[in-house]
Amino acid sequence: MEPSAHIIDLFSNEWIRNNILIVVFIIAYLQIGKRLSKKYTWYFGVLISLVLIGTTITGHTRNIINGYWNISDNLPLHLCGISNLISCFILFIPKNKRLFEFLFYAGIIGAFQSFFTPQINNFDGTTYEYLEYYLSHAGIMLLPIYMYKNLGFKLEKYSWLRVVFYLNILLVIILPLNFLIDSNYMYLAYRPKVNNPLIIGEWPFYIMFWELFLVLLTYLLYVMSTGKRI
Repeated sequence: MEPSAHIIDLFSNEWIRNNILIVVFIIAYLQIGKRLSKKYTWYFGVLISLVLIGTTITGHTRNIINGYWNISDNLPLHLCGISNLISCFILFIPKNKRLFEFLFYAGIIGAFQSFFTPQINNFDGTTYEYLEYYLSHAGIMLLPIYMYKNLGFKLEKYSWLRVVFYLNILLVIILPLNFLIDSNYMYLAYRPKVNNPLIIGEWPFYIMFWELFLVLLTYLLYVMSTGKRI
């Protein structure tokens, strides 16, 4: 079948089932990793990256084979796509505080939005595509939490503000790119199809509200994670 956007309605039975499973999976994974020896705790974290590498490769390969791959839809330029790319290699390079900070805020906030109002773009109707959406987004939420809780990565005082700055640099780059290649990366060209309460107004006004929500959400995530206030 031709791919199209598949939307899961907020608070539907499907939505409730999927999110309960995701929460249970993330909590269980964190608890298991916490109880392993230091060496195997790291390997258990690497397993998340390996799974994301696998889903990334197979996802792009399937789209190419099926003739669905194109630059307007399949570049890793959504917030979750960028976070997924970072998640694939971050544990295989020397510890990078700034990269971790970006993954922590962007990955968790992006994945949360994807679970809160799921929109599976270019959905071809297969079980694989459905599971890949949830597995990849669970991975980009789980990995930074796992790194913070179990691998000794830290968040500095103004890390949340730095990430807001980084995301605005991406906005400046991706916004005009969307109009050049007829895409909607980071949903900066037009609204997503989901009924998300954080999407207020039409273009470009909803982007302005996103800026406010971004500052609020990154700061709240910092406070909730560290127990500190600025």
